[in-house]
Amino acid sequence: MRFVLASASPARLSVLRSAGIEPLVQVSGVDEDAVAASLTDPAPAELVTALAKAKAEAVAGECAEPDAVIVGCDSMLLLADGEIVGKPGTPEVAAKRWAQNSGSSAELLTGHAIIRVRDGQITERTSGHLGTTVRFGTPTEDEINAYIATGEPLNVAGGFTLEGFGGWFIEGVDGDPSSVLGISLPLTRRLLADLGLSITDLWTTPTS
Repeated sequence: MRFVLASASPARLSVLRSAGIEPLVQVSGVDEDAVAASLTDPAPAELVTALAKAKAEAVAGECAEPDAVIVGCDSMLLLADGEIVGKPGTPEVAAKRWAQNSGSSAELLTGHAIIRVRDGQITERTSGHLGTTVRFGTPTEDEINAYIATGEPLNVAGGFTLEGFGGWFIEGVDGDPSSVLGISLPLTRRLLADLGLSITDLWTTPTS
């Protein structure tokens, strides 16, 4: 049985590899804006879960693996004022995000969806979400500009990373740190258990 990651995220891949999973990476190509636009006033958790489902479904429809679990993920940042934001995309938006978040806290929401494929057919589905509080530091304007100049925050949820350059400016997290990296290990384990699967059966790295 193959573990299929429906994401191009190098951070998610790194988390899984460090935790004993060598996934098959298959990118969904889902138009996230179109999926979001198709929903009627979704709650933040509902939005990230719907996006994760869309990615998993897209890959399930194309996956050539006859026996697999397909995992789709999506992350967004819920700001203190209730606004939910994804990837900044531009330096200007990244700078705005850091101006909003500096010295405050926000909730990183991660939605996961898992599809079970047996004999080339979808047999089961499950999904869930998790929230983790991120406590931001107070970097100087020069530090923020230098961080944005690295390009790192432009294409990650909320405009920051925990494991990269951005980690210098994060004071801490309250909750699951792996979810901030893009894929929650405990949530993934629980969802697999919902399908009658043990994560230990999917480990590809021997333990000692």
